[in-house]
Amino acid sequence: MISRIAVLCLCFGMAHAAMALEARIEGLEGDVADNVRYYLSDLDAAQYDRRRLEGEVVRRAREAMRVYGYYEPRVRPRLDERDPPRHVELAIDSGPQVIVELVDIRLAGDAARDTPFEEAIDAFPLDEGDPLVHAPWDRLRGRLASLALERGYFDWSFTDRRMEVRPFDESARLYLALDSGRRYDFGDVTIRGSHIVEDRLRRLAPFEPGEPYLAGQVALYAQRLGQTNWFSSVSVRPRLDARRELALAPPTLGWWNEVGTQGEAMLPRDMAERARQAERPRLSAEALSAVTGLHAAERPVMPVDVSVTPADRHQFETGIGYATDVGPRLHFGWNQPWVNRYGHSLEHDFFISQPDQRLTGTYLMPLDDPLRDQYRLQYGLRHQDNEDTRTNEATVEFARRWEFDNLWVQTLFVRATYEDFTQGGEAEKVFIYYPGVSWSRTRTRNPRFPTWGDRQRIAFEYSNDAWGSDAEFLRMTGDTQWIRMFGDDLRFVTRLDLGAIETSDFSKIPPSLRFFAGGDRSVRGYGYETLAPRNEEGRLRGGQQLLAGSVELQRRMVGDWWGAAFVDSGDAFDDWWPETLNTGAGLGVRWVSPVGPVRFDIAHPFDDEENSWRLHFAIGPEF
Repeated sequence: MISRIAVLCLCFGMAHAAMALEARIEGLEGDVADNVRYYLSDLDAAQYDRRRLEGEVVRRAREAMRVYGYYEPRVRPRLDERDPPRHVELAIDSGPQVIVELVDIRLAGDAARDTPFEEAIDAFPLDEGDPLVHAPWDRLRGRLASLALERGYFDWSFTDRRMEVRPFDESARLYLALDSGRRYDFGDVTIRGSHIVEDRLRRLAPFEPGEPYLAGQVALYAQRLGQTNWFSSVSVRPRLDARRELALAPPTLGWWNEVGTQGEAMLPRDMAERARQAERPRLSAEALSAVTGLHAAERPVMPVDVSVTPADRHQFETGIGYATDVGPRLHFGWNQPWVNRYGHSLEHDFFISQPDQRLTGTYLMPLDDPLRDQYRLQYGLRHQDNEDTRTNEATVEFARRWEFDNLWVQTLFVRATYEDFTQGGEAEKVFIYYPGVSWSRTRTRNPRFPTWGDRQRIAFEYSNDAWGSDAEFLRMTGDTQWIRMFGDDLRFVTRLDLGAIETSDFSKIPPSLRFFAGGDRSVRGYGYETLAPRNEEGRLRGGQQLLAGSVELQRRMVGDWWGAAFVDSGDAFDDWWPETLNTGAGLGVRWVSPVGPVRFDIAHPFDDEENSWRLHFAIGPEF
């Protein structure tokens, strides 16, 4: 017990001794006063006697004011009577502020004609006649140094870097001269450790040998290599040690030139000959450098070294979740990020829930630009038993994908589907194969819980009995979703879904292509896919058109917890335009968990007389 008390007393004494000295300042305000407090914030009074503490307070206060141009302040400290002191009162007479008398900033080398350097200098806020503040001057030096490294000026140096302050004259002169030297170009790319054909990796580089060096391009190259999922680790680095000076060191005289002699006879014959050669004119390092410079390339080059480690050939993933639409759900994934030296990949996904079970697979064949251009072969098996829908489906699809510079993705595909289904008590078996095209784009910041983003998708699919398909239709779908922030604590989410089918025989359209509304991601307040036209027996048969939208406003409550208010409206129907839409509204809670947002909503359906409210729970991002 005594030992515990002793430890507590020791800890209390240490904590008390480490408390910062609190400063009360008279005569200063604003940023200057705040900076003085900052300089004193970590001052441990227990380490000084009172006289030395006063001196340390004065020294730090003067140093804090100097960066704002006050070089001759009068600081009078007064410590409280405690030992050690906890407070100090500072009476400060700032004195005159130093004024900038001269600003001399010069660029030499290729950087003198490089726009970002000129912009950095133009943005320098101090001019002649302004009060001296150190921070912009320090930032300019740091910015020029960063630009030099970012833009390939590896031989850069400051030939002049002075701040001449004359407190007696209340003036300062600023001198800064940067000699960047020549700008380097990208050199050859060397790749080590790759199991993929090197030509495919080189096509991912956003630069070509001979282009001006940019550090951002090196980082982008590393990012692209990582996005292929072919590698467990990626390193892309400029070969900084590749720079060599092409010059001879100054000649070193032999011992025969360093000792006194009486003539060549005093030396061996070979020594005498070497001495005569030593007396002949030599080519100095400087001269050789000048001569070689006459034939030097316009710019030096910087090779880039790429080192990669292959990713595991077989990767497995399992997940368990829950949503009110489907109840408990289980996911199992088997991914092969590379199956051959050309970077082809294969992935399988098995999803199981009470109403829906799916097995899907995708074989990707990258083309010239592996991230943007590829062929895709997909298969899928599905069994669904939900409400009035019972279906067994098998699908095979072959697609060609392009991604454009504006981030839009175009996909052309041909799909074959066999479906044995019963919808609303009507049974049918169809085999359809049809082409389609889609355009989509997703943009987001902070994908786990986007603070800004939008998603658009539009698709057209066409089937005709002219090539033997059992159903004839033109199907069009489109959806858009937007997320925007207003300030730091207000988030706006909106969504709109559209769909339409033109067909002469709707009974041949399988459930996978018909439209249904309602559920967690559709119209909240209603059951999963319970909004659609019904037959004479009151059973769901699906609709030929779809319209559904949502507006949601979220506000941060505390930390990663958000409150939400929303209104959803929509329906699936046959005749365009619908006479009425089903509407639901409610309140919800969002928690930004490490695995993504967790959403809990309670919604009231305005057009359902049997149910007054419905709970909705789901895990995962909006996109």
